[in-house]
Amino acid sequence: MHRQDLEAMDFEELWLLHEELTKILAEKITAEKRELEKRLAQLNQPEQFAESESGAAATGLVQPPRRKYPKVVPKYFNPLKPTETWSGRGKQPRWLVAALQSGHTLEEFRIRENGGSSDRNAGGQGHS
Repeated sequence: MHRQDLEAMDFEELWLLHEELTKILAEKITAEKRELEKRLAQLNQPEQFAESESGAAATGLVQPPRRKYPKVVPKYFNPLKPTETWSGRGKQPRWLVAALQSGHTLEEFRIRENGGSSDRNAGGQGHS
């Protein structure tokens, strides 16, 4: 259909053409969607067989839940800000690195067991 033919049509004829086109487009879109879903199902089918045969592929897609780890108790604290603590695992915090570089020892920052801060808890308890 040429543009001149469309411009020559009145409103009612154009509206009927619009409705007919909308209906045809909806049917074609639905058919195309069904075809694509079929193709997708065919493509996914070999992957499912491969996953069931080799457990390596399945672990890449679905991971088992992480195991729960016990809470790590802090072993060292910042005397300037007692809320800043370090468990002794991983990278040392900046405040501890700065203190160690300025001549302090790691043992000075150890949190005493039983909540006591006196020096008598430090000796003879087998701290490592």
